Amino acid sequence: MLLLLIGSLTNAQNNVIPLYKGVAPGSENWTWNERELTAGNMKIVMDVSKPSLTAFLPSKPNGTAIIIAPGGAFHALAIEHEGAAVARWLSERGITAFVLKYRLVYQDPAHPENHIGALMGSGNFKKLDSINATVVPLAVQDGLTAVTYVRDNAATYKIDPNKIGFMGFSAGGTVTMSVVYSAKDENRPNFVAPIYAFAGAIIGTEVPKVKTPIFIAAATDDEFGFASHSIGIYQKWMEAKQPAELHLYERGKHGFGMNKQNLPTDKWIERFGDWLELQGLLK
Repeated sequence: MLLLLIGSLTNAQNNVIPLYKGVAPGSENWTWNERELTAGNMKIVMDVSKPSLTAFLPSKPNGTAIIIAPGGAFHALAIEHEGAAVARWLSERGITAFVLKYRLVYQDPAHPENHIGALMGSGNFKKLDSINATVVPLAVQDGLTAVTYVRDNAATYKIDPNKIGFMGFSAGGTVTMSVVYSAKDENRPNFVAPIYAFAGAIIGTEVPKVKTPIFIAAATDDEFGFASHSIGIYQKWMEAKQPAELHLYERGKHGFGMNKQNLPTDKWIERFGDWLELQGLLK
């Protein structure tokens, strides 16, 4: 049935693929349901308990696949401007894209003081990190499972199993780097792209021994100071003599994603496309 579904859909938000059969390991007692809401001009997903991939299938796949992890401080997912909009851009150019919904902190109505809005408003980032600590490993496991799924089903999607990338924004960048540091051969991405990644919660430290190109982008005026995190990741890749490209924009703030601000950050995705072409991943 899945093969028939995949074969019949193209150029759209095609199908949602559960990452696990049954309950996701480690969250067996999670009983809440995912919610989607709009905050200003942003589409947000919260309370993810059943991780999944949403496939965006190009009409003429070029063999490259990219898994996209939106950001949102592990309490939410900026599912449109850091997820679906990126996936559409990639799929229009022949890349098979998958938007990852990884597990998030539950926004418990009994504890509004622990909701993302309250934590960000108070600036209590130490408490935010503490609350996130138990969920980050689950999110990383979802990322590793996503790579395994895409590689195991490469033939179905007309993907080269050696051209599977992982990219993420902010907390999704944390997932991206944790995946590449923690992976084994079978679930290691072939290239990565952390975009204004948060390095403080990354799991693992070892740069792969195999060639793993990296593309990094952030804004110098990132209000959370994540520009320095991107620099640190770049330096680590350089020291390991791995292919690395870093774009630091003067302005753009945190979370620019696919938003339009009439700034050079509006075109970061084009620079990413240039880099993919340089790596032989975009034709």
